Amino acid sequence: MSAQVWTRPDLSRQPHLKDLNDSLHELRLNAGLPSARGIRDRIGKDTQNFYIVNHQAILDAFQKPDLPQLARLDLIVRALSEIARRDEDATANRFDGLWKLAASEAVTQAHTGVPDDATAQDEGAEDDAPGDLSLEPLKALIINAAQSLWDDKDALRVFLGVVRRSEGFAKMADALEEHRPANATFYGVQSHEFSVPNSSARSELVSLHRLLRTHRLKNRWSFTDMERETRISAHRWIRWYTLDELPDREALIAFSNAARLQLEDRTMMLGLWNAARENLGWRARLEALPSTIGFDEAWEMRPSTASRLWVLAGVGGDPLAAHGPDLATGTVPAFTIAGPAGSGRSTALTTVARSLMAGGVRILLIAPRPSPLRALAGQGSVMGCIDRKDFERREVEEALDTATREDPVVIVMDDAEVLADSGASSVLRHLLLHGFDEGTALVAAGEEQALDQSLKWLSELTKAHRGLLLAPQVPTSGRLIGSASVRLSSFSDRSAPGRGWLHLGEGSLLAVAVPRSS
Repeated sequence: MSAQVWTRPDLSRQPHLKDLNDSLHELRLNAGLPSARGIRDRIGKDTQNFYIVNHQAILDAFQKPDLPQLARLDLIVRALSEIARRDEDATANRFDGLWKLAASEAVTQAHTGVPDDATAQDEGAEDDAPGDLSLEPLKALIINAAQSLWDDKDALRVFLGVVRRSEGFAKMADALEEHRPANATFYGVQSHEFSVPNSSARSELVSLHRLLRTHRLKNRWSFTDMERETRISAHRWIRWYTLDELPDREALIAFSNAARLQLEDRTMMLGLWNAARENLGWRARLEALPSTIGFDEAWEMRPSTASRLWVLAGVGGDPLAAHGPDLATGTVPAFTIAGPAGSGRSTALTTVARSLMAGGVRILLIAPRPSPLRALAGQGSVMGCIDRKDFERREVEEALDTATREDPVVIVMDDAEVLADSGASSVLRHLLLHGFDEGTALVAAGEEQALDQSLKWLSELTKAHRGLLLAPQVPTSGRLIGSASVRLSSFSDRSAPGRGWLHLGEGSLLAVAVPRSS
């Protein structure tokens, strides 16, 4: 089925909403015009196997002349950014700003009696408040105050009398006296009420808070109202909004029932809660790791039943123990170490090489760029070190031809992305296919994004479904180590070098600290 351009709604009277809608259509165009079902699939399902956003809701966000739900918009934007290979957080932040302007525009039009075409003002009129974006925070605060004072008519009358002293807000005061407004704290004003500190679950917490806020405002609930409706104290709701912690799951269920959420929103809310809890747990496990540990100390922690081809990747768990793959088992005789520059991947690779040397396994080093790996040349069971990019196929074949299942040979390769078009590509691809039978294996380290985008022989590494990911920066990097369903980027910013996530093909991730190689 060919890609289709979707119909755009008529938003000529809502310029900010039009900017938001036009930008959303442009982002879809940059992503190759994926279908609504394609975007739905990219957003994914929750833990109960329900789609988080259905395809009709996605179509509505593009084609209906209404302000889309912010949490839903954020999921759509992030999915399209991922497809278009855009900076996901930067794009989401840009759309967040567009949404705020569109929301403020909607509030102004709803509560001030200003014509939709706000630019058509009388010549010489002094009421310039509706068209001045710098006054949006003040208008939002006025609306908030009116909402809070609604039940105290005397106080409300006094307050609106003060507001009327500014001719620019007279119409707003008249409108507010007639109709109780929805709370507008979020529209155009920075408020600590909804701020979420940077954390391992910031993305999920922000999305969860937005979803709660959307339905809180829809029901015109204050935090006191939420206490009455959910039997959860207002203090706890405010604390969950302002601190880096999760609401209780039972509180979200109570809110869902009180607000009579549809299945889609209920599923989205609980899915975000599960993801946030998991990310916060991962961060805690990272922070519990030792700040530093030497190779010799870590090597003593290895399993007593470890084979010769077991390699040390890191230490972690409770109690603390050494962990790593056995290159003699698995789906492919390979192990991947991925991470950005400065994440400690060369150190991790050197640790792997030393563990193989400690077991008496012969290794061939390949380091086309300067690397700590080169310092091992000439030591112990090191057969040689190829330190350039343009090496010949025969140089690798000569080492591998001596391998047997009883006396294996392992290639330890740094900066693997540089060798995507290597003359030895066919030999390396053959190793990945037949290494178990021939007594050969490969441990490769490389730059995370380059490995993720490679379509050459390096793509075969993912079939091993195991690896070590250090300070991940790309949401899809989990697939490099066999954990494609895990979004790791949300807690990568503060990850210390030499700490990462180990996957050994069993479906679960383990936080590990990489031992110092010297």
